[in-house]
Amino acid sequence: MRTMKMWSLVIRIKKNDTVRGKRVHVLILEILKKGSISGATAWTGVSGYGKRGNSDIHQEGISVNMPLVIEAIDELQKLEKVLPEIKEIVDDNGMITMQEVGVI
Repeated sequence: MRTMKMWSLVIRIKKNDTVRGKRVHVLILEILKKGSISGATAWTGVSGYGKRGNSDIHQEGISVNMPLVIEAIDELQKLEKVLPEIKEIVDDNGMITMQEVGVI
């Protein structure tokens, strides 16, 4: 089976984070789309923690600062073009990682 080498960009933030009056995850997805990144997925987590404290669901499903992860997979050059804008939005309020992946 042949695999193609690509890169995975993973951004970890909190669901309620905002910048310029807009949710951070919405801004990131817009940047990725504008940068012609092949596709991205955003999903929320149930619980987590980091340097800004705990990220949890409280009181019968009402979401308060749930962890949110966005993943995009594409060629390294394309992802590197959008990284500065994403880093500016995420700033120190999240974590951005990249790793090489094999796409089947």
